[in-house]
Amino acid sequence: MVNVGINLGFAALDDQLTDEQMYHGELDLAVLADRLGYDTVWIVEHHFSDYSLCPDNLLMLSHLAGRTSRIKLGTAAVIVPWNDPLRVAEKALMVDNISGGRLLLGLGRGLSRTEYEPFRVTLDETRDRFDEAAPMIFEAVETGVIEGAGPLYPQPRAELRPRPRESFIGRRFCVAGSPESVVMAAKLRAALMSFIVRPVPDLMPTFTKYRELYEAEWGETAPPISLAVNMYCHEDVEVARERQFEYVNRFFMSNIEHYEMAGEPFEGVKGHERYAENAAYFREIGLEKAADNYAATTLWGDPARILGQIEEIRDVLGDFELSLSISFGGMPYERSQASIELFAREVMPKANSLSAKPVSVGGTT
Repeated sequence: MVNVGINLGFAALDDQLTDEQMYHGELDLAVLADRLGYDTVWIVEHHFSDYSLCPDNLLMLSHLAGRTSRIKLGTAAVIVPWNDPLRVAEKALMVDNISGGRLLLGLGRGLSRTEYEPFRVTLDETRDRFDEAAPMIFEAVETGVIEGAGPLYPQPRAELRPRPRESFIGRRFCVAGSPESVVMAAKLRAALMSFIVRPVPDLMPTFTKYRELYEAEWGETAPPISLAVNMYCHEDVEVARERQFEYVNRFFMSNIEHYEMAGEPFEGVKGHERYAENAAYFREIGLEKAADNYAATTLWGDPARILGQIEEIRDVLGDFELSLSISFGGMPYERSQASIELFAREVMPKANSLSAKPVSVGGTT
């Protein structure tokens, strides 16, 4: 069974909309997804630019907890170095209590220098900050107590309220792309969430390494890998292709600008070697070619085509979950709504019924 959720980006790339209108458009998609039977709504954390303006995803999820009834509520992710660990744990416990245990807690490290500088954190600090704070947060939501003796987050023992209502084992996620982040995801007993930027077969060494590390650490098969991928569904394949490439290319270019992927901000920065390599690759092949390559990794088409793409991923990856980015590049909300309604009606029942068994490091499924 392949679980399917949506990922909301809160981008302000349609200059005809105010920020308020954008917020309502994104949140209405989440409410619709709850009614349509999607499994999860994931919400990002980003600051300071049109690329994405959701400075507190736990706050957004507390709002959605009151507007939805069954859909799980995920952070994709709380960016740990921008937040105090104690406050993250407190808010996570609060959202979990008011939602009846629907919170999926995803943590990430972040990447954008334009976001880090206002928080007075340099890029070469981010790995150490994440590695110290993330275990504190996951332990705190498990036990209801937070403490830490590290140099970056010295935390006196504090008992948190509200108290945990149940374990977060099975509800921990790490957004990870770099080799170091994959190692931490396994150590934290967290499911791996990956934003797809290349074809899945090219990413299998990373996914296999995560599964090996997880099983070695915990003596059990790793949880399904969660893939975040742009999706647009339309009855007409050609209409779907035209619109998908238009909006995905606009999204990709905003991503390049936000993360300075055409420049050299990651050169020589500890823990960012992979991103420096990606930036060099984009400069080598050109941004137009890079945007087309990215668009080719996304899900688009009529229901039959998209189901075929999902089956192809399953055949390569085995057990996985989908987190669909459904509103991107300034796509009008009525198009996003029509897309997820068609997907829910024609694709999701078949995707949910796909056989996708857990994959062990031995390669058995």
